[in-house]
Amino acid sequence: MSLRSIIQEMRSRSRRVVQDGSTAEVGDGLAQSCWTYMPQELLREILVRIESSENVWPLRKSVVACAGVCRSWRRITKEIVKTPEVSGSLTFPISVKQPGPRDLLLHCFIKRNRSAQTYFLYLSLTSALADDGKFLLAARKCRRATCTDYIISLHVDDMSKASGTFVGKLRSNFLGTKFTIFDGQPPHAGAKLSKSRSSRLVGLKQVSPRVPAGNYPVAHISYELNVLGSRGPRRMHCVMDAIPASAIEPGGVAPIQTEFSLSRIDFLPSLRFSWSKSNHMDDQPSGSSTDQEDRVLVLRNKAARWHEQLQCWCLNFHGRVTIASVKNFQLVASPENGLAGPEHEKIILQFGKVGKDIFTMDYRYPISAFQAFAICLSSFDTKIACE
Repeated sequence: MSLRSIIQEMRSRSRRVVQDGSTAEVGDGLAQSCWTYMPQELLREILVRIESSENVWPLRKSVVACAGVCRSWRRITKEIVKTPEVSGSLTFPISVKQPGPRDLLLHCFIKRNRSAQTYFLYLSLTSALADDGKFLLAARKCRRATCTDYIISLHVDDMSKASGTFVGKLRSNFLGTKFTIFDGQPPHAGAKLSKSRSSRLVGLKQVSPRVPAGNYPVAHISYELNVLGSRGPRRMHCVMDAIPASAIEPGGVAPIQTEFSLSRIDFLPSLRFSWSKSNHMDDQPSGSSTDQEDRVLVLRNKAARWHEQLQCWCLNFHGRVTIASVKNFQLVASPENGLAGPEHEKIILQFGKVGKDIFTMDYRYPISAFQAFAICLSSFDTKIACE
């Protein structure tokens, strides 16, 4: 039984009870439900498993109906609806903008459509390297005269910057060696809007009267030039402008978004969720101001080792990557963030090939699925004088 069928049953019972208008009949109606006397621990486990097995986002009305059954259901629903940092899962669309779990890598995969130049991000629901996962984000490549844009959206068929499902974009320079990740809405309090023509055009659409839409730079990615043509993997350098370097330390926090400023989607467009301690960043100055300007999080690709027997460069992806490719990489905290420690050895993002057009993407705190997806998209772009 799916979450939808459970909600439909409870809503139909509630509707019959309300129509009768009798307090006694309310008790009789609830007593007829097979969920009324179920132990809370078992009910919580059932709801968690059902939610994690579904490959689509739950509708707002379904979540509200679930929380409105009774106090026990409301309490359990609030416990389930937590940020990825706490729950380790992506339950609602806003989850793609929130940092991943601290203690484990969240497994996702990307499917590429070469002919349409589109890319689709899915959350893995099983241990298989490429399964029918839950759709998260879509991206479309747009070539321009001097740069390349990757428009990132919540909807497969609506990938316009003026759309209500617009999440952000990735823009490269002409050589494909430098990239900038733009968020469609402020990543934290005090974020500065990039002054560009596209920002003004999106602003004219009035996507939301509460939160201004536009281009907010949240990260910069650079690939080291290889003009001599020496062998070896690409060398990446990522500056996460919206995340402080202290976020990778024990007890460190990163900014977290709690709502979407969208107007055309049915699922939870503005529902506020339980805040973790990461939300304290929302009330602090932005990560790119004052003394934090030089203390933003910097990531670098983990150095590969040369395998004499295989005659190739190797990285340990723990079985998550099966095909050698120049696009494969692992990102860890750079020594620029401070003294080296265990936190600097943790893999924050890894990306690798498992099929002709299928790639795995695993990430963890303090970056979000949106940021991880945008970084991986930069690896797809053609890079002159980098290989």
